[in-house]
Amino acid sequence: MDFPYAEVEQKLGYVFHNKKLLQQAFTHSSYSNRYGTGDNERMEYLGDSVLQLIVTEWQYRNDAQASEGKLTAKRQKLVCKDALDSAVDALGIWQYLLASGTEYNVRGKAKSSLFEAVAAAIYLDGGYKAAKRFVLEHGNVHFDVQVGNPKGELKEFLEKRGAEEPVYEVEKTGKDNSPYFHCVAYALGESAKGEGRTKKEAEATAAARLLWELEKRTQSPVKKRKK
Repeated sequence: MDFPYAEVEQKLGYVFHNKKLLQQAFTHSSYSNRYGTGDNERMEYLGDSVLQLIVTEWQYRNDAQASEGKLTAKRQKLVCKDALDSAVDALGIWQYLLASGTEYNVRGKAKSSLFEAVAAAIYLDGGYKAAKRFVLEHGNVHFDVQVGNPKGELKEFLEKRGAEEPVYEVEKTGKDNSPYFHCVAYALGESAKGEGRTKKEAEATAAARLLWELEKRTQSPVKKRKK
């Protein structure tokens, strides 16, 4: 099958020099075993280390008061399966995974492994800076919904600018005994996605992502010089 390189690259925000790396990152072992191609398991292994380094560096530079124990505990939350699953859902790239057989074949860590494999592919193709940009842009580093009140902070941000309150659209998927919620938050012409095991978590993640995007858009040159 023809892999939709341009479509996937647009979602990732990165254009590959070596397209084979991109396709390999999206190749599950079930597909590889059937068609005799390479899979993304070695990339997943590399991506795990790349992700750990990027997140650790970001913590070190941005959370100067935290102890080693607190940094370690928070990092585990930022790179855990649920966090990476959420990042893949927000990117909208799960549909492009090359897999063979039933859904049973791609259960478990396949989704979180995809994010790690993509991070590795970008690292191999464009270097550390490119991988870092991707992880910080699309990972959950900035979106710790367990801390603070993202919805309240977003509302306050909009009120200060005389803007209307954000709109949240939530969709429930999965079984009744194991639901999963998808949310899209809208404000000031921007939108952001969030996911979670509860409606509250999905809305909070969407609010945190949207606030981050709006703050980037409205950040003044003076603030940039002060950093």
